[in-house]
Amino acid sequence: MPFNVFIDTEFTDFLDPQLISIGLVAQSGEEFYAELPYEVRECSEFVKAAVLPLLGYAPHAEMTKDELRLQMTNWLRLVRPKDQEVFICYDYQTDWDLFYDVLDGRVPPWCRRRLVADRINELLRYEFHKQNELPEHHALNDARANCYAFRELPPASAGETIA
Repeated sequence: MPFNVFIDTEFTDFLDPQLISIGLVAQSGEEFYAELPYEVRECSEFVKAAVLPLLGYAPHAEMTKDELRLQMTNWLRLVRPKDQEVFICYDYQTDWDLFYDVLDGRVPPWCRRRLVADRINELLRYEFHKQNELPEHHALNDARANCYAFRELPPASAGETIA
């Protein structure tokens, strides 16, 4: 049985995405959140309007990229069940790319990437945000919502073709 950690990121823009914040939520409930320094002039208008107003409220979340690398790696070690692989679950490729970049490509060998976009129930994700009164476009809120809305696909029955 895989141990899933759901990630979400917020970043400056789609053309040259620079990490602004990252949220990780383990299926067991542990959470990690960090914010990095960013240049407002590099942010898209959408990010300025929807993402930036949500930053700065989590105590001790602001850190450098080097601090983030160390703290995130330590957090992953702490939540990892003994000798078990951890699946880093993302629903958008840029989330994985920014996670990989923060780690300078040194992803622990027991961490595996897992694209789960087709396993996130969008109605449940919406429900999570509404019921908890948590705004979207905040990395931790969105990682929490993805964890809540994740549903494993049923295994293919005999005779079915898996694409």
